[in-house]
Amino acid sequence: MTVVSAVQTVAADNGAAPPTRPPRAQRHAGWWRRVALRVVSLVALLALWQLLAVLTDNPTFIPSPGAVWDRLVQTSTTHDGVRGYSGHLLVEHLGVSLRRILIGSVVGVAAGLVLGLVMGTVAWVRVATEPVVTFVRALPPLAYFSLFIIWFGIDETPKLWLLSIAALPPVAVATASAVKAAPATLVEAARALGGGRWAVTRDVVLPHALPEIFTGIRLAVGIAYSSVVAAETINGVPGIGGMVRDAQRYSQTDVVVLGLFAIGLSGLLIDALLRTAEDRLVPWRGRS
Repeated sequence: MTVVSAVQTVAADNGAAPPTRPPRAQRHAGWWRRVALRVVSLVALLALWQLLAVLTDNPTFIPSPGAVWDRLVQTSTTHDGVRGYSGHLLVEHLGVSLRRILIGSVVGVAAGLVLGLVMGTVAWVRVATEPVVTFVRALPPLAYFSLFIIWFGIDETPKLWLLSIAALPPVAVATASAVKAAPATLVEAARALGGGRWAVTRDVVLPHALPEIFTGIRLAVGIAYSSVVAAETINGVPGIGGMVRDAQRYSQTDVVVLGLFAIGLSGLLIDALLRTAEDRLVPWRGRS
């Protein structure tokens, strides 16, 4: 009997039956209700935004939805001989930022997984590194970005370091906590059947920890994304954060709002992709 089958046998002894899924028609009705609710809330927010823009009558303070839409068209095309914003289209600004976020998040998540796994399984490593991880997690990104600029200059390297460091602590903390909380009965059953340390970690501890690890990954990517504006404060054009910072200097509020929408909507898409991956890779989440 393998360690995996032993774990499944012990888990089956709990006698918990998998939850039944609702009928297909009921699921479709619930989906349409959620879509309708989101559409209504979006329309209400747009109406409130337009009302505030009319009442203030100051485009520098609150630009109207129409002004932001016009700016979207201008930054996405060549208009009056000007290509996009600062010579780059909006999709190019967003693409550069997404590339930076992808590289920084992958590095930070990978380092956080390794560190969290070691912290959760080796007591003395956890005691030694936990204060450092907590200290870094408490620092705002701009606090150490200036140090990275002194060390690495103003090119891509400090930006990638900033996003990597910002993404590391949430994954490390979530992984260490989940690994440490692995059910003792399952671990002992696997060891009693001859499972070594790596086999027990691979077949028992990690499957139990995956749901919480995915939560940490989603938090890490969100923190890295929210740090992109800080990462692109210096030499950040092209880049959506650099575009926002540059527009802020010239009081181009419509460009700032457009950049915020681009960051927020792409962030929603990335989070939806992560949730889909979680549903596929961790189908047992929420089931006992």
